[in-house]
Amino acid sequence: MLTEEQMEEIREHLEKAQNPVFFFDNDPDGLCAFLLLKRYAGKGKGVAIRSFPDLTVDYFRKIHELNADYVFILDKPLVSKDFFDEVEKHNIPVVWIDHHEPQEVPDFVNYYNPLLNEERNEPVTYLCYKMCEKKEDIWIAVIGCIFDKFIPEFYSEFEEKYPDLSTKYDDAFDVFYKSQIGKIAKIFSFGLKDRTTNVVNMLRFLSEVKSPYEVLEEGSKNYSMHNRFRQIDTKYQKLLDKALLIGEKPGYLLFFQYQGDLSISGDLANELNYRFPGKTIVVVYVSGTKANISARGSGVRGLILKTIDGFQDSTGGGHEEAVGAKIRVEDIGRFKRRLERFA
Repeated sequence: MLTEEQMEEIREHLEKAQNPVFFFDNDPDGLCAFLLLKRYAGKGKGVAIRSFPDLTVDYFRKIHELNADYVFILDKPLVSKDFFDEVEKHNIPVVWIDHHEPQEVPDFVNYYNPLLNEERNEPVTYLCYKMCEKKEDIWIAVIGCIFDKFIPEFYSEFEEKYPDLSTKYDDAFDVFYKSQIGKIAKIFSFGLKDRTTNVVNMLRFLSEVKSPYEVLEEGSKNYSMHNRFRQIDTKYQKLLDKALLIGEKPGYLLFFQYQGDLSISGDLANELNYRFPGKTIVVVYVSGTKANISARGSGVRGLILKTIDGFQDSTGGGHEEAVGAKIRVEDIGRFKRRLERFA
């Protein structure tokens, strides 16, 4: 958890900013963290970061396009040196809030990470809600936390206010896969995988929406968001069915590979991890010359980093039980063989 002093510092940064830009990781934790800060401060624009694993210098142009005077980075584990160099050159303040493995950052960056205070690494959505604590936005906070497999202590308050959106649960993914709040999280996740114009419209809608019921009820303001959800969910279910057949086979490793125009390896890996909690889940998405890897399971971070060690142009990182990586397509066979040997 962040200290009260750290949270006050972030509030002061939000107060100083006249026109901030919020760069956030392209998932519901990043999205909900942005929404909480935007709705709290009443200003700023959001930009979903699709580059992996870092925030690249290509995104610096958005600062000029939006005429931003402050940069907030939310739930992004890595930021490229080139990006920071450009920001420093233009003397723009930076606030970076994250909960992944702590990074070394330039002196001018205001970096906040609960892992620097203690071993707990609450989602960035949680950190932002505790800092803002606008009770009317508790449902947004719950969505981001549940997506990141975390049940916050204020979940009971949410249940009292929205009992029809919750469910009985043993862990966070019971809520995600068995409740309406989980459906909203999926709508957010799939909505972020749309063309830029529709994502911008979704952010505008979510910045002003009053309740989760307005999200669930399809209308003219959120039609594109619901339409995208239906499009992706149809493809998602087909891929999931294929992966489930592999999961039924004996063994500790579930390795699933697919290709196409849709990068949903993280979503698939999460659900497979929920369905097969005793297995190590590895989902590989092939796109062009690169293969994106999403892995879930006990100790999977060390396993994946060990497996890709020495691979040319490989990258990887994340949490102890949830990790992402990228390798060249020609290395997939070698990756799988090493994985089977190490797992």
